[in-house]
Amino acid sequence: MSETLAPPVATGLPVHHSLVALRDVEGRGGVREAINPATGAAFAAVSLLDAAQLEEAVESSRRAAKAWAGSSFAERAKLLMAVHRAALRRADELARLVAREQGKPVSEAHAAEIFPSLEHLRNLADHAEEALREEWIESDVLLFAHKEQALRHEPLGVVLAITPWNYPFAIPMTTVGAAVAAGNAVLLKPAPATTLVGLEIGRLFREAGAPEGLVNVVAVQDGQAAALVEDRRFGKIVFTGSMATGRKVMAGAAKNLTPVVLELGGKDPAIVCRDADLDHAAAGVVWGAFMNCGQTCASIERVYVERPVADAFVAKVVERASRLVAGDPLAVGTDVGPLTLDRQRAIVRGHVEEALAQGARALVGGVQPDRPGFFFPPTVLAGAHGGMKVMREETFGPVLPIEVVDSVDEAIAKANDSEYGLTASGWTRDPRLAERLQRELSAGAVTINDCISTYSEPQAPWGGPRGSGVGRTHGLQGLRELTQAKFVTREKGRRPLAWWYPYDAELSEMIRVTGRALHAPGLVDRLSHQIRLLGFGRFWKRVDLLATLRRLDRLF
Repeated sequence: MSETLAPPVATGLPVHHSLVALRDVEGRGGVREAINPATGAAFAAVSLLDAAQLEEAVESSRRAAKAWAGSSFAERAKLLMAVHRAALRRADELARLVAREQGKPVSEAHAAEIFPSLEHLRNLADHAEEALREEWIESDVLLFAHKEQALRHEPLGVVLAITPWNYPFAIPMTTVGAAVAAGNAVLLKPAPATTLVGLEIGRLFREAGAPEGLVNVVAVQDGQAAALVEDRRFGKIVFTGSMATGRKVMAGAAKNLTPVVLELGGKDPAIVCRDADLDHAAAGVVWGAFMNCGQTCASIERVYVERPVADAFVAKVVERASRLVAGDPLAVGTDVGPLTLDRQRAIVRGHVEEALAQGARALVGGVQPDRPGFFFPPTVLAGAHGGMKVMREETFGPVLPIEVVDSVDEAIAKANDSEYGLTASGWTRDPRLAERLQRELSAGAVTINDCISTYSEPQAPWGGPRGSGVGRTHGLQGLRELTQAKFVTREKGRRPLAWWYPYDAELSEMIRVTGRALHAPGLVDRLSHQIRLLGFGRFWKRVDLLATLRRLDRLF
């Protein structure tokens, strides 16, 4: 992958370095191994920046931010499309690195990492200017009718992006792309487990001709990451990860009132209605549960199926899940790779064992295999209920628990009874029921007869209520999250405004009359006070009558 940036360490591993100001900077803070989760063995290493080097990276980002804030949308679009071309040119290479470092199959790396990134980059290049263009605002306040007013969306400065290991290319690339499109510089801190993939994003921007320091990618110890969160020099922090870590990020950022966007976890429900196309629902639910080995915040982590179709649906799920091939993510034909981290596998195993102890039945999988790597088999659990961790806590692994319910009412209530609210899916052929599910399910995104795919839609905001986060990424809302809203107004005339000093008796009476002239509930009452306004000399001297006449609609 790319070049080897330093001589091999004593173990014989190639060492890669942080990218700061377009240079590969060898860290003085130690070395961290990159682990292949399919084997559990190291295949490369990353040098870690020390505190002084990290300070240089932050200052480099600050310098770049000042220059890039003045860039045109055309310049930003040109850079993003150059990154787009570079990513497309190296797509096969990038997908294989994702498979090797993170563990998802190569075909899935293309579909879930490279493809969404290409779509988002092109969408940002095409539409960022339209989304962030200055908006002229005509005041509804009659006394402000003469003002020129507008809302601007200005860059924040430096955005700190802290990104996870489950989608090590797509999540940072879409975050970085949006920040750059909005006129910001970015300091990217990728997850320790997938740092090599994160470094490639910096190299893609370097290959595309990005200005020095615009996108810096740093490999650091966890303690330094905490210090970054408390650094007042960042205009915003975008964090994607667990709810527990999200709380820490929010607390650290609060010390300087640094705004945050937190894209956190999910315990995403699927409701299978009695009228659903069961073949379609089973195929979609199995994919939604097991793609990326279940390590997706939008994975289907609990299913509520109506009793009349429960047996048939479960049988179809078991048949499909039993055919999944788990193995080397670099091998053709592999459907499910390993989990990325052994500690995550321990959580998955614990959830399954607790569910089995409480009466659930493993219809597929359920037992950790005795083989190298961090594998856990696709597991289907019948007899699940709300008292089990596997139905309430984020499992983040290849486990599909199914609970039978008596009605859609019961299913919606159980689906909404969660501290999370990222996505939800409904499976039905009834348009009215589909509309009800979309209306009543409490989630940031609700899909009917599909799941997860909204992440690949560049215009769809991503995020959810409650423990699923704060703010949004992606789409118009996500792009504007990376700007500072500024309201601007300009007086075209030179006369003193009506409400300026002196606060004399005439002003006191005129203001009282003005309130009735504009807001009295009855038309006759308003008209009588409007006529009274014409008797004030201060009104004639200080109010722009021509501008006021153009907004006479506000009088009636």
